[in-house]
Amino acid sequence: MRILLIGEFSRLHNSLKEGLVAIGHEVVIVANGDGFKNYPVDLSTKAKWSETLLGNIPRQIIYKLTNFDIATLEFGIRFYFYLNQLKNFDVVQLINETPIQTIPKLERFLLKKVFMQNKKTFLLCCGVDYLVAKYLIEKKERYSIMNPYFENPKAKMEYQFILNFLSPNHKKTHDLVYKNIVGVIASDIDYLLPLQKHPKFLGMIPNPVNTNKIKFSEMEINDKVVIFLGINRGTYYSKGISFFEKALEILKQKMNDKIEVITTENLPYQNYIYKYNQAHIILDQVYGFDQGYNALESMAKGKVVFTGAEKEFDIHYNLTEKVAINALPDVDSLVFKLVYLIENPNEIKAIGKRARQFVEKEHDYIKIAEKYIKAWM
Repeated sequence: MRILLIGEFSRLHNSLKEGLVAIGHEVVIVANGDGFKNYPVDLSTKAKWSETLLGNIPRQIIYKLTNFDIATLEFGIRFYFYLNQLKNFDVVQLINETPIQTIPKLERFLLKKVFMQNKKTFLLCCGVDYLVAKYLIEKKERYSIMNPYFENPKAKMEYQFILNFLSPNHKKTHDLVYKNIVGVIASDIDYLLPLQKHPKFLGMIPNPVNTNKIKFSEMEINDKVVIFLGINRGTYYSKGISFFEKALEILKQKMNDKIEVITTENLPYQNYIYKYNQAHIILDQVYGFDQGYNALESMAKGKVVFTGAEKEFDIHYNLTEKVAINALPDVDSLVFKLVYLIENPNEIKAIGKRARQFVEKEHDYIKIAEKYIKAWM
């Protein structure tokens, strides 16, 4: 089959492409690379002009005056010029409801073109969209990434991105997408929960991970346990980074001679990987029920990841032993779990091994690609 993947977050579509190509399909990814992460794509809509010195000056002025980023317009214009190459695919998959990430009217115009000139389109839910935002704002679960929005006035600016999915303008895009897709697929339990009763929901297919490209090495722990915290300012509150920062401050006071802490901020993907390769423990997020792609990559390397690993996750995968640490929005809980691991380095090694085995079993990129093919049929 000829398959078109539109949009890219967290390298999910790249890993899926690798699996699909391995089983004989032709795959094209068109996307902007997801900002500073700069993921590889086949057809790039990256806002190259807006990022030049000449383009960035008017970009910053316009943004300050109107709060509008002209880079989003450039995404759409660049996508438009690819339209002739985006025809006659057997399957199109959108990474979310706004995979082109341009202004709403242009997004809808371009999506209509895609729907018209291809056979079948599917939607992937691997992040926030209209149905997920509605579910979160209605407080359907015991906690969620919306907790800081409800609890901390300082966090509200970060959540404008999520609230935009509930706007009348985005609702038009949502309605257009759902009218034209065959079905929607969730990438993990956090997105399964909001979608499970929808008539177009096709089920959950876990994130694909190409473990052939991710080297596992059993961790050696000598004098210090290395803890890594990668900060993306755009998701500072929704990932619960402040809980990790407070926990690390307490750890430094209690057992500084036993730990080394690496903290980075807004690094490109390759630089980020280099830094976290040195760590034994990765601090990912506190508000998830399941793992996102970054956590899974870390687990595949044999790291111990503090992330979403709730009881719903254990039940779904029938787990009886920890493959990740369920990180809660509770500083004392984080400190307790970190101290236990630091004082029991053999447990770090054991969890790391199980994490790798879990990813190989449940997230193998070829097995996952086969599940997508079955869902698309």
